[in-house]
Amino acid sequence: MIGFVVVSHSATLADAAVDLALQMVHDEAPPVRVAAGAAGGFGTDAAAIAQAIDELADTDGVLIVTDLGSAVLSSSLALDLRESAVPVRISDGPFVEGLTAGIVRAVTGGTLDEVTAEARRALDAKRQDDVSETGADAAPAAAPVEVAPAVAVAEVTLVNEVGLHSRPAASVVKTVGRFDAAVTVTNATSGKGPVSASSLIGLLSLAAGKGDVLRIAGDGADAVAAVTAVHDLAADGFGEAA
Repeated sequence: MIGFVVVSHSATLADAAVDLALQMVHDEAPPVRVAAGAAGGFGTDAAAIAQAIDELADTDGVLIVTDLGSAVLSSSLALDLRESAVPVRISDGPFVEGLTAGIVRAVTGGTLDEVTAEARRALDAKRQDDVSETGADAAPAAAPVEVAPAVAVAEVTLVNEVGLHSRPAASVVKTVGRFDAAVTVTNATSGKGPVSASSLIGLLSLAAGKGDVLRIAGDGADAVAAVTAVHDLAADGFGEAA
C-alpha cells in the first residue's frame, strides 16, 4: 500500500488533517507519518521529513502532502537526505482535500501515480459550480471517463438526507475496490458523469443529493457483483437513512 508523509508548519494542523482523512477509511488506513513543526515550534524540518520517508521504506511508495510553499522546499531537500530508495512523490494538490482523496484511493490499492493524481485533482468537486467575479465559468469539474460497453447496469435513487457526500463516496470507492471490475457512476438526474467509482473526487463532482438517480455501470469479470454491491449500498442510504 502507498504511505503518506504529512508535512505542515503546524503539528496541530497536521494532526487534525490526518484525523479528518482517516475518518473516511477507519481501520483500513494506510501508513501515515507526520513531520510537522520545527524544533517543537512553527516551521518544517527536512531531516524530520527524511526520517519519516525512511520509516515507510517497506511501502509501495510514498506521497508527501504539504501545506505551504516552503514545506515543498523542505520536502525536496529531504529527498537528498533520506537513506531509503522507496519511490516518492511530492503532491501539488491541496493539503486537506488532497490528503483525504489520496488516502481513500490508497486503501483501494491505487498505485503511487494513481494516488498522486487523485490528490492533485482534489479541488475539482469544489470548482464545478464555481463562478468567477467576472461571471466566467471556473475550471471544469472532474472530467467524465471513457467507459467500455457495460456488462452490468443498475439505477438507484439516493434516499439519505445528504446524498453522495464524502463519507458515502468513500464507502463506494472502498466497495468497488473489492472487485475485478471497472465501475462508473452517472448522476442520471443532472446528467453529470460518468465518473470512475474508484475516485472520491469524481464521485463528489456528481453533486448528487437526496432524490437524485444514480446510474451505475460496470465492466469486467466481477461487474455484476460490483454494480449490485454499489446499488445495494446506495439503496440502504449508505447506512445513514432513517
